Amino acid sequence: MSQKVRKAVFPVGGLGTRFLPATKAMPKEMLPVVDKPLIQYAVEEAREAGIEEFIFVTGRGKTIIEDHFDRSYELESVLNERSKEGLLAELHASVADAGTVAYIRQQEALGLGHAVWCAKRLVGNEPFAVILADDLILADTPCLAQMTAAREKAGGGNMLAVMEVPNAHTSRYGILSPGKEDGNLVEILGLVEKPEPAKAPSNLAVIGRYILEPKVFDILENQSRGAGNEIQLTDALSSLLGHDPFFGMKFDGTRFDCGDKIGFLEANIAFALNREDMRDDVKNFISKFARDF
Repeated sequence: MSQKVRKAVFPVGGLGTRFLPATKAMPKEMLPVVDKPLIQYAVEEAREAGIEEFIFVTGRGKTIIEDHFDRSYELESVLNERSKEGLLAELHASVADAGTVAYIRQQEALGLGHAVWCAKRLVGNEPFAVILADDLILADTPCLAQMTAAREKAGGGNMLAVMEVPNAHTSRYGILSPGKEDGNLVEILGLVEKPEPAKAPSNLAVIGRYILEPKVFDILENQSRGAGNEIQLTDALSSLLGHDPFFGMKFDGTRFDCGDKIGFLEANIAFALNREDMRDDVKNFISKFARDF
């Protein structure tokens, strides 16, 4: 039986330069999709997958994330006085249980691999998940829950969420060299970080959901730099191939790249249309705007 995945790492130390000036004083992970920040969607997805401990790898100017997952007694008092029970319940649901959240600082922005390595001592010697908040996924069953179920069925090992991308976009992603397929699982024979289309081994791209064995920390410990002169998680994972079971999982759902302005706008529209309380109004607005523009 595979060891349960109890911990999730959230790398939230990036600068969010693609959304300046909005992210000058606000972390990109706090950008709202409809009425919840991206990081809250990520934490809720982790909870629904059975995650018990939440590890945030932060940077300068990220204390607002800590505040978001803490109690706000003044706000709660005002809402209570105004009999806003529904909003109070939502606020309480967003607050993590005592002792389940940890924050650690990534002093230098040295890449995703470095951010994950910073969580080594908090993760310990057990499998863990990594969730990138700006990869937002709309799905009936949360992506990470799909992954934990598939990993348990496979008997453990490393698992990455993957999706097909246009051939012209392979230089934006880590790309798989695929092996045998079993349902929605793809054996991973190799990983290449951001290859040019002519050199890409496939169009199967890794997106921001990972379940990893702790051996990856031993590779990241070397602090070797790859593409962009950063410590790449993809490079470390490539070194583990052949040692443990290693699969890509083609998840059910729609992924939105909320690190991109168009992807962020698409996510807001899609998530609004997915809500009964605003679906009709949004449809009417889109129809009217498209007609009048």
